[in-house]
Amino acid sequence: MKPARRNRLFLILLMVAGVATAATFALQAFNENLMYFFSTTEVAEGKAPQGAKFRLGGMVVEGSIERPDNGMMVRFVLTDYNKQVTVEYTGILPDLFREGQGIVANGRLNDKGVFIAEEVLAKHDENYMPPEVADSLQPPEVQQ
Repeated sequence: MKPARRNRLFLILLMVAGVATAATFALQAFNENLMYFFSTTEVAEGKAPQGAKFRLGGMVVEGSIERPDNGMMVRFVLTDYNKQVTVEYTGILPDLFREGQGIVANGRLNDKGVFIAEEVLAKHDENYMPPEVADSLQPPEVQQ
């Protein structure tokens, strides 16, 4: 093999290896930042990952909002009309947050099964609801 041809082959192999490395890093970063959506029923049944970040959606249960020690920490209960999950959030809640409101929270479960939210998102108006939340809030079928 001639030296010029060998150099071209080496350069092509080096570029292929570089593209493969970049693709590997991009896929790994995408996988680490991927957040799945779970309903409160799925979380209560243990289908949500323990210790990994995910999104939890549902309706805030009437009368469930508590502010222990009058601080920034808020505890409330989310439901999809089947099961309920307790959520704790430390920070400023959105202006649209209230009881009976549909929300989506980003965070992770702790060892006690309480969802520790890092971000709470409320719907924009009375007609809007994220499709994932709307699908998970279907009332249970009536059994005959």
